[in-house]
Amino acid sequence: MKLYISCDMEGTAGVCTWIQVDPSNTTEYPIYRRQMSREVRAAIDGAREAGARDVLINDSHASMRNVLWDELPDDVRMISGNRKPFSMSQGIDGSFDAAFFTGYHAANGTQDGALDHTYTSETLFETRVNGRRCSEAMLNAAVLGLDGVPVALVTGDRTSVDQTCAEMPWVTGVAVKDSIGRYATNSVSPARACELIRAGAKEALGKLASARPYTFEPPVTLEIDFVWTHNADFAELIPGFERIGGRTVRFVHDDFRVVFRAYVAAFRLGAAANLPA
Repeated sequence: MKLYISCDMEGTAGVCTWIQVDPSNTTEYPIYRRQMSREVRAAIDGAREAGARDVLINDSHASMRNVLWDELPDDVRMISGNRKPFSMSQGIDGSFDAAFFTGYHAANGTQDGALDHTYTSETLFETRVNGRRCSEAMLNAAVLGLDGVPVALVTGDRTSVDQTCAEMPWVTGVAVKDSIGRYATNSVSPARACELIRAGAKEALGKLASARPYTFEPPVTLEIDFVWTHNADFAELIPGFERIGGRTVRFVHDDFRVVFRAYVAAFRLGAAANLPA
């Protein structure tokens, strides 16, 4: 069995502030970087108890250079580094049997979602596909779904887990903390989080037969509400984007791969508009 793991950090046990997930921080970030890595290892260990052997990890947080090799089995592969064309879903293809999303968080604008955002809270206010507000889990799952790969496990705070499972009811959810607003959590211990994730991973692959790929029906309509009008000023320069509001653009295509790549281009270019004029 071949497994793909996209691992984020905001949903890691104990995390409740940006400082803890900021690679430039030299005090708290190293602690939670290691815990993020241990939660990935727990997911791998549980998956292997259920028969998984070939594992590819896609480091999916910030600089995407967070997961520590010394916390991982020596026979896994890992995609590290940012500016990947498919970002948090880079490296997926139809050879995988299942995917895990670890350390995930709720969509921007979600009440009681620790550090809620969708890709970048400095640039993106809301992302909608076919009229539905999307989280990172939904967007990334839809990329995987094009290759027929279902998401089987999601871990993070209870709000993000519930949000994902509402869209994908076959997913096994492991909540390692409850969020109190955006900047506080009631969390299990790091060790207990790893125990729960290991058990959840084993359970998830044990019921893989009921899992389904997650997809959007074509034509796929992407609408992006940016934080600022200057973000939309830049994004509408990309061919195919239509300006439909002061800070809103639209992109339509039958192939979600094209839509997703356009989305990545739009928020990266939109972020460049935040630089001093």
